[in-house]
Amino acid sequence: MPTATRKPKSRKLPWYLRPFKWLLWFVVLSILWVLIYRIVPPPVTFTMLADSNGITKDWTSLSAIDRNMVRAVIAAEDGKFCSHDGFDRDAIEQAIERNAKGKRMRGGSTISQQTAKNAFLWQGSGWTRYIRKVPEVWFTFLIEKLWSKRRIMEVYLNVAETGIGTYGVEAGAQRYFKHGAGKLTPAEAARIAAILPLPKKREAISPSGFTRRYGNTIHARIGVVRRDGLDACVYN
Repeated sequence: MPTATRKPKSRKLPWYLRPFKWLLWFVVLSILWVLIYRIVPPPVTFTMLADSNGITKDWTSLSAIDRNMVRAVIAAEDGKFCSHDGFDRDAIEQAIERNAKGKRMRGGSTISQQTAKNAFLWQGSGWTRYIRKVPEVWFTFLIEKLWSKRRIMEVYLNVAETGIGTYGVEAGAQRYFKHGAGKLTPAEAARIAAILPLPKKREAISPSGFTRRYGNTIHARIGVVRRDGLDACVYN
């Protein structure tokens, strides 16, 4: 009688190599994810899904958003947006020194880093915030390499939280000023930019105290952004 042939045993990857396999899958899938968002508007983010207040948003192309809004966020968040590679090392060093001295926690994130966090990751607080920093660096690197500065700005202005249950500057403009983001005045754009760090606690309508002063400062800086062409990479 013919002897039955034995099927060769499949070789399992040794346990100590499995993390490298998972890492490879993460790299491949994250690159595909970033490439998809290079063309397709992000339909939803982890921040939106975790928001118990619901989601109000209206994706708007950058060409339909007033340039004052672009200038306002550059003035408020990232004056070196057009010249850095995703990371403002001077700002990061200053933030580390400030935090080491026990002063009020203050980050040094660029618009690119915030876009990576908002589009692909979670907000987090405490220790989860520090865990997020590693993939945040990776996704920031990817969008800087695979997207244009214009696309980074477009996604940022559409996924950033602009109020309770409100996302993107179009929804924010409609909420606060009853018109679209294509008609924002410098003062209105500055007010929206002023509330971005704490959109659930700050008011864009009749702001007071720090928010009012910060909005006025941003309003003044918009002229500097315009004069020095600090938004040129978004439109060239």
